[in-house]
Parts: sequence; C-alpha cells; structure tokens
Amino acid sequence: MLNCAAEADVVFTSTASETPLFLKEHVLDLPPVDPSVGSLRLFVDISVPRNVGACVNELEAARVYNVDDLKEVVAANKEDRLRKAMEAQAIIAEESKQFEAWRDSLATVPTIKKLRAYAERIRAAELDKCLSKMGDDIPKKTRKAVDDLSRGIVNKLLHGPMQHLRCDGSDSRTLSETLENMHALNRMFNLETEISELEQKIRAKVEQTQK
Repeated sequence: MLNCAAEADVVFTSTASETPLFLKEHVLDLPPVDPSVGSLRLFVDISVPRNVGACVNELEAARVYNVDDLKEVVAANKEDRLRKAMEAQAIIAEESKQFEAWRDSLATVPTIKKLRAYAERIRAAELDKCLSKMGDDIPKKTRKAVDDLSRGIVNKLLHGPMQHLRCDGSDSRTLSETLENMHALNRMFNLETEISELEQKIRAKVEQTQK
C-alpha cells in the first residue's frame, strides 16, 4: 500500500479498517509529489472511522480532507444553490407580474382601438377640409407637413388617455381608476365598448392578489 501511495499525488481512502492506514511517520517516508502538479500530497479520506490520522495534516507536504470537510463543502454548495434558487424565484415572480400586466392590458385594446379610430376619423376629415381650402396646387412637401402636423397633434392628445387605460390589477386603487377612465371615455366619446368583461377580469385579478 505504501509503495502504491509513493507513486500517487492524490490518495483516496475508503476502507473498513478500525485503525488509521496512514500516520505521520508513514507519509514522511513517501517521496515528494510530482512538481508539475504542486507541492502537496492530497489525502481524501471518506472512511468512518478515518483511515488517515489527523496528525498527517501537521506535515507541510501533505493535506488531508475527510468526511467532515466534504460535508462543509456540500453544505456551502447547498446554501449557494438555495440562494441562487431564491434569486431565480424573485426574477420569475417579477417577470410573471410584468407578463400578467401585459396580458391584462390587452383587455383594454377594444377601447383603445375605438378611441384611436374616432380620433383618426376627425383628423382625416379636418385634414381634407384644410387641404381643400389650400387649393389643388399644394406642393407635396407642404401636404406632407400638414399631414404630419395633424398626426402629431392627435398622438400627443391621445397619449394621456391611453396611459390611463392601462391596468395590471395589482391593487384596488388602480382598478377603480381604470374602470372610471373606461366608463368616462366610453361615455364622452360614445365608443360603445363592452367593458363588463374587462371589469370582471380586473376584479378577479385584485381578489387573487389580496389573498
């Protein structure tokens, strides 16, 4: 056994021996390890009771790792995996919340589309009136400038209402505000959008969040 250990840079022990197989004096008689792999001969002892005496660790040319050391490594790795898992869960929870918010916001699409269509009809009608008053010989550059101006005005006017039609159902305050905005826009612009389904979905979302 000692002859074999003399040829090894790393020694693994796992036997049923009741007494140590390697003591300080045994390891002192072993030749140095190959310089290309380092200066220490490593003993990995996974036996119970131990096959390598604790005194071997007193030698500068040897290092012993036993079951207790391995348990510490396993525990550290387990703690690190747990921490990583908690970080992953937090990321998943946040991404899930954003996805659900996007999904729930789709319920407002009908109102958004009708509101934009309503504004576009008015814009197009007023643009035609303006261009007709300017005559048929309007340069294309001027026509495009007027068209871009009308679109820019509509987009800026719609930005606020569109923002207030977004709701992720995360709290009752947002729920109430969104429903009020939906009712108000439908009433003011006579959009005739069916909002009962949206209202049911948002209320269900809030109830689920508050549980």
